[in-house]
Amino acid sequence: MAPPSKYSPEFREEAVQIALRSSKTISEVARELELNPETLRGWVKKHQKQQEPAPDAELTVNERARLKELERRNRELEMEVTFLKKAAAYFAKDPR
Repeated sequence: MAPPSKYSPEFREEAVQIALRSSKTISEVARELELNPETLRGWVKKHQKQQEPAPDAELTVNERARLKELERRNRELEMEVTFLKKAAAYFAKDPR
């Protein structure tokens, strides 16, 4: 049986949040918190794994709406690119 952790769950969560929100590397944050960098890295990985949705999870209503909006915007941008390519080709023609 593993010995009890010397870090409370609250401390772990706070350390993970600092690491995720900071522009510093995990090693730098760990050094500031006087932790082994691999310990903090393990906590961050565990947190991220717990936060990601299951691969077969359905999209929420908000996610579906966002996806639909992004797909519409993507179609608009593709049409603009096509138009601009044609315009560039037209104006690039030698008038001679």
